[in-house]
Amino acid sequence: MTLARSRWVRAGIALLAACGVVALLWWRGPAWSGVASAFAAVRWAWVVAAIGLNLLSVLVRALAWRTVIVQAFEKPHPSFPLVFSAFSVGLFANAILPGRIGELARVAVLNRRMPQQGAWARLLGTVFAHRVFDLIAVTFLIVYVLLTAHIPDWAVTSLIVVVVVGVVLFTVAVMGARSDHFAGLDEGLGAVRKVVRLARYGLGVMRRPAAAALALGFQLLGWTCQLFAVYTSMRAFGIHEALPAAGLVLVLMNVATIFPLWPGNVGLVQAAVALPLFTYYGVAKARGIAFGFGLQGIEASVGIGVGLIFLAREGLSVAMLRVMPDASQAETPDDAAEAAAAMESDAERPRARMSG
Repeated sequence: MTLARSRWVRAGIALLAACGVVALLWWRGPAWSGVASAFAAVRWAWVVAAIGLNLLSVLVRALAWRTVIVQAFEKPHPSFPLVFSAFSVGLFANAILPGRIGELARVAVLNRRMPQQGAWARLLGTVFAHRVFDLIAVTFLIVYVLLTAHIPDWAVTSLIVVVVVGVVLFTVAVMGARSDHFAGLDEGLGAVRKVVRLARYGLGVMRRPAAAALALGFQLLGWTCQLFAVYTSMRAFGIHEALPAAGLVLVLMNVATIFPLWPGNVGLVQAAVALPLFTYYGVAKARGIAFGFGLQGIEASVGIGVGLIFLAREGLSVAMLRVMPDASQAETPDDAAEAAAAMESDAERPRARMSG
């Protein structure tokens, strides 16, 4: 009953948000004939370049994840093609399903190919560590945009939260990986206890500065590729602004998808991109809306296209992605040890009573 009610609440929130987006586009939106004209004038060579840069971004971000995985596991380590396959399936799941199902999907796909027993928990921990590096890279991007471009007031609060969370998580990750004193944080906290355990299992990379720097470098390179993908996409739609404008678009696009109310937050993303371009750079609303749809399509073409290929290669279906287990269902090594100790204790009790 509670689950059904929560689903109705989420559906109601998504519906209200969608109505608000439609009203905003209707009230402050462009003439839609102008949007069609903007698509007719697209320069496809720039589109191809943007797709290539997005694909390169996916490749180097997968390399960052593999760097984290190598530090969390003993040999043999998974090959890069296996890691890239799992990472691509995760991107596909995030693109077509609400929530962050993709993080669990990539763990599930790679877990099937790991020779180590009980790899699920440790892999989930590597996803956390990978996201920590992701937040640090995003923080660099936000600082760059703050120094070089205008940021709408509605986005400032969200960006401050992202920066603070990134700094805090990175600090906790480093200290937690290097000190056993943080192990006590998970005592007696139920589901939180398990999540903290999972996170700590993937933080081995933080104990090795060279590996941590390499993973962060890959993430920074991945976001740089995305930045230039936005820049080349702007060129495709005839928007000839400098690189800071592309940085602003990339930041606002990510702010608009922090809470995925529906797949891709289509409509919300376009409004978040077009209105600041109109306000600060004088880009016509019709062109800005068309660019928003085009940019989202370019990014989706990589995530969905490549993801579909590897989804078929792994013998999975979209229905399987919908039923991925969450973190609370992952068994950690500590859980297994506790269960074994409990079974041993239960076995000893009858003998103690009989001997007494």
